[in-house]
Amino acid sequence: KLTSLALQPVIAAELLQGRVHLKCSYSPASPEPPVQYRVLWSRLSSPGKREQLHHETTPQSFSYLEMDGANLRLGDTVFCTVTAFRRGTPEQQSLPEDSKGFYAGIKFLPESLEIAEDGREHVLTVLSTVPIACPGQDDSCKITLQLSTEDLGKSSRAPGPPDITLSACQVDLLPEPCSGSSCAAATVTVTAVTDLAQDGNRGSRISAEPVAPRDVLWRAYTPRDVKVTVRDLPTGNCYSFTDPHIITFDGWRYDNYKIGTFLLCRSESRAFEVHVRQWDCGGQRSATACNCGVAAQ
Repeated sequence: KLTSLALQPVIAAELLQGRVHLKCSYSPASPEPPVQYRVLWSRLSSPGKREQLHHETTPQSFSYLEMDGANLRLGDTVFCTVTAFRRGTPEQQSLPEDSKGFYAGIKFLPESLEIAEDGREHVLTVLSTVPIACPGQDDSCKITLQLSTEDLGKSSRAPGPPDITLSACQVDLLPEPCSGSSCAAATVTVTAVTDLAQDGNRGSRISAEPVAPRDVLWRAYTPRDVKVTVRDLPTGNCYSFTDPHIITFDGWRYDNYKIGTFLLCRSESRAFEVHVRQWDCGGQRSATACNCGVAAQ
């Protein structure tokens, strides 16, 4: 009997005559006698449920299925299941073997992000798991994605301005030879907005939408969103008060009894500084300075 033959079916995407196809490849059961293969293509219709798309019997160690935008669309998670049997004795068949699910479309890596309000840039890779076809003869051989951000809010608060910012509003996916599950890729950086507010951890999402695609396959497709959780960080404080006592951001304490205009703080990374003006407020008996003005850029 043919039992487990370790066929190890794997799905990859290919361009055939300018059209996107999925190819299911599996190991031939050599040195067995001549063997036929039953290949069943299916897609995830709902969590845990599969819908049959196509089946065929072939002597080849591969099977193709075209992504036509109707029967098989971008956004589908596709499987192929392969069973081997000897020609002439179809009742002697191997156990069916499943491929891993192949997601056809745009992927973000990582699929979710947790970042902090610390000004750091985090790289987000946008990739297509299917090749990008060139519908015309001109230089339209790319897919442009419009990126947008949205605040998801908290249970106690309505959504507000997005808590993240992107380095680009659009990315172009240009065709390149498929490697692994990537047939085109671009990167964008994500940074948390430092809002100086104690507003707790907040959720935002990044959405992508193809811009006026010429290829019919991309027209009705919306990629999955990326969820970004922004971790609130405590805001630093510095003080200048009474006859000015000063407490710095890192907790140092000293006094400044002078009269004049002084630089209280300056950022080393951006155009931000605070000046204070101090005047004599102690009268004739004691020389005391007090804050009388402040200017911030």
